[in-house]
Amino acid sequence: MPNSDLMPIGVFARRSGLTSSALRFYADSGLLPPAEVDPVTGYRYYDTDQVARARILRQLREIAMPLAAVEAALNAGADEAARLLDEHIAKIEWYAAAARQKAAVIKSALSGNVPALLIATLKGPVLADAVEQVLTATAHEPGMAVLAGLHIEASAEAIALTATDRYRLSTRTLVPARAAEQTWAGTVDGDDLRAAVAEVRRSALVRIEAAPHGIWLRMPARADRHCRMLPEEFPDHRQMLASLGKVTTRATVSKDLLLRALEEHPCEHVALHAYAHEVNVRHPNDEHPGISLPATVKGDALQIRFEMTTLYPALSTAIGPDVMLDLRGHDRPVTIRSADRGDLTTLAMPINFDHPA
Repeated sequence: MPNSDLMPIGVFARRSGLTSSALRFYADSGLLPPAEVDPVTGYRYYDTDQVARARILRQLREIAMPLAAVEAALNAGADEAARLLDEHIAKIEWYAAAARQKAAVIKSALSGNVPALLIATLKGPVLADAVEQVLTATAHEPGMAVLAGLHIEASAEAIALTATDRYRLSTRTLVPARAAEQTWAGTVDGDDLRAAVAEVRRSALVRIEAAPHGIWLRMPARADRHCRMLPEEFPDHRQMLASLGKVTTRATVSKDLLLRALEEHPCEHVALHAYAHEVNVRHPNDEHPGISLPATVKGDALQIRFEMTTLYPALSTAIGPDVMLDLRGHDRPVTIRSADRGDLTTLAMPINFDHPA
């Protein structure tokens, strides 16, 4: 007769989330043997203390960890188990990236090897920096995959990279070493581009080619990288830029000083007050003077409020020592530009004055 504190396999299956057949398999493999087996009936019984191990086992198998690695993780200390998990995930990511690249080659063959269209040839380090800067304005949101993408527009004169998460919009224009064969536009998967950035940065020149299902990054002496196209339509950012309205206040301020003031700011919301010869960084609902930064301010005095998570990344990607803030009102988007380099432009949406701060 089994111990009354033990539970039959059916009850243990419900508590652990594992099926009875899976429990039998893990018992036979030695990963989760029952606490007791009735010698007459062969029924298996489990102890309450085994529930936690069973649940972790199930979770490890749900992320496709091999049995040998599962056993090692279950029997290891917390730090070693964490290392094994990281090692397993790294392998999955590597295999997934390799599979995507092979799938791109297969798609090309299935499409009849349609000739790729030259978008542009760019210096690798310049392209890598531009991609990283613009991708800060992306977001992963369910049902809106396009917000995680980078929109590319190529013409004979330039190539423009644009991304938006609806609260920020960042765009940078590059002059290619070799221009596009014809005008082209498309939205590329941002995660694919991030994965390729390290290789792009190490290549003197990168040839960008458009194919039926994505773009190819062709790099001399390095493996070609494929980035998938996103089918969703990219937001009409040109209309957004055209409808911004007149700039009423323009402030030029040190990028490093402004970022440092934001880093010292204790609140998740921040107010910028531009007037006279300074930009003041303060708490939105606080009369305290805040941190005053020397600035060149032209136009009307203006106070505008932001989420810290919107303003800080918009400023941090700016090029050069100074940033120019084009303000249009407390409830209108601010344009953030590099004072010396106008090829990177970012829009940041403010929050309303009645926003709960």
